[in-house]
Amino acid sequence: QVQLVESGGGLVQAGGSLRLSCAASGSIFSINAMGWYRQTPGKQRELVATITGGGSTNYADSVKGRFTMSRDNAKNTVYLQMNSLKPEDTAVYYCSATVRSAPTFRSSDYWGQGTQVTVSS
Repeated sequence: QVQLVESGGGLVQAGGSLRLSCAASGSIFSINAMGWYRQTPGKQRELVATITGGGSTNYADSVKGRFTMSRDNAKNTVYLQMNSLKPEDTAVYYCSATVRSAPTFRSSDYWGQGTQVTVSS
C-alpha cells in the first residue's frame, strides 16, 4: 500500500504565502508524475500543478507566476509554494502520485486526504 499525506494548509490573508507538502510512503518502487489539485464545494477538482519524475513542471494558467511546485525524490515528497494568494485560491488541495509499487511493479494513481487552504480578503 501507498499513502500520501499533505500538510501545510491553513488560513492566510490575501497577498500572503503558504507552502504545502505531500509525502509519499509505503511499498514504493518508484514515483513518476506527481500533482496538486484543488476543489471547492460544488465544483469539480481542478489541476493546479504537475511535476514529472525528471522535474518538469506544468501549471494552471490561474496560478502561473505565483505558485511553484518542486520535488525531493530522496524524500518522496513534493512541495507547492504558493505566493500572492488570492481569495479565489481558497479550496481543499489534494496531492496525487503515479506510483510503481514494490514488489509487483504495478503502476497506480494515489491521492492524499487533502488539506484546506483559506485565503481571506
